[in-house]
Amino acid sequence: MSAKTSICLIAHNAYGAIAGGSSGFIGGVERQTSLMAKWLAQRGHQVSLLTWDEGQDDDLVIDGVRVIKICRARAGLPGLRFFHPRWTGLVAAMRQADAEVYYQNCGEEVTGQAALWCRRHDRRFIYSVAFDPDCDVRLPAMPNRRERILYRYGLTHADRVIVQTRKQQAMLREGFGLDSQILPMPCPGPQDEEYVKRTLPPAGRQRVLWAGRIVEQKRPDRLLDLAEACPDLAFDVVGPWYDRATNPYSYAIQERARGLANVTVHGAIPRQQMSEFYRTASCLLCTSDAEGFPNTFLEAWSFGLPLVSTFDPDNLIASRGFGRIERDTEGLGRAIRALFGSPQAWQRASVDARDYYRENHAVDVAMSRFEAVFLEQVRHLTETR
Repeated sequence: MSAKTSICLIAHNAYGAIAGGSSGFIGGVERQTSLMAKWLAQRGHQVSLLTWDEGQDDDLVIDGVRVIKICRARAGLPGLRFFHPRWTGLVAAMRQADAEVYYQNCGEEVTGQAALWCRRHDRRFIYSVAFDPDCDVRLPAMPNRRERILYRYGLTHADRVIVQTRKQQAMLREGFGLDSQILPMPCPGPQDEEYVKRTLPPAGRQRVLWAGRIVEQKRPDRLLDLAEACPDLAFDVVGPWYDRATNPYSYAIQERARGLANVTVHGAIPRQQMSEFYRTASCLLCTSDAEGFPNTFLEAWSFGLPLVSTFDPDNLIASRGFGRIERDTEGLGRAIRALFGSPQAWQRASVDARDYYRENHAVDVAMSRFEAVFLEQVRHLTETR
């Protein structure tokens, strides 16, 4: 048993993930942070998680994790809520957590706010990159100047920066002059005793799965172009939709998808039901222009599901044979047909993907590496005091 410490994870949107609900925004970052918190608590560490106030009780403990409320997401006056209650609420919650190490994933203004508090109070701060553009010195995904200033401060003043790929590591070194550590993210998946070796379903039963938020970054329009061009292929679309007022792009995609006979729109699916989609799909399709390391890739590989994708983190899919990479609609169609046309190649991709998941992203394997980083930071803190 390793040494024990106090760890605080900051993830404003993670209450739904930690509580197991289906309301609110729950993305890959939130699921991974919730998973980390519970695993660390099971290891005997004192763990707190800072989230928005979504009406939960004070002093709430879930699976050994102390959940501390920051404030309501929409509380305060427009223009002023950035300072109060959002920043003041974050400071109060960090003080209440009183941890030795603070961890935050995903580039935003909170990165700088958390780093500043840790510097002033002699605590260690770990930042984890979630998205390739957050390693770009131009910060193209952050149009707000205030957010860019705070994020740059947090990134450059973190005691440890964690990345998911060699590409992200090189971008930080070249653009910011920063060193970083590559750590594969944890992802729950079938245990060896539960896993059933996959075979490619026969023609007519093969289905293409697309899973993610219906937003422009994910380019679901490419999926629909592909479905129109390949009426003989069947597609399942899983992910939360937005109404016309909230996100006109998402609404238009939804309306278009419902008009295609070979596309089944499932909407948001509870986490416990997603495994059935991975088990029954014949490939996972990704149509994004930019990502970090999608959680859906890890989930698919845990089920031995090959990929056809426009995005390839560190050239893993192409070099390891986990599927096929193409950049446009016509190429994606060819790639799917080629994958489905060779049961032997499909089976190799399935086995290799599952093995890669077990060696790198299985929860105990990946989280043991994160735990070592947390404890290393505590040792640094002890030595400098």
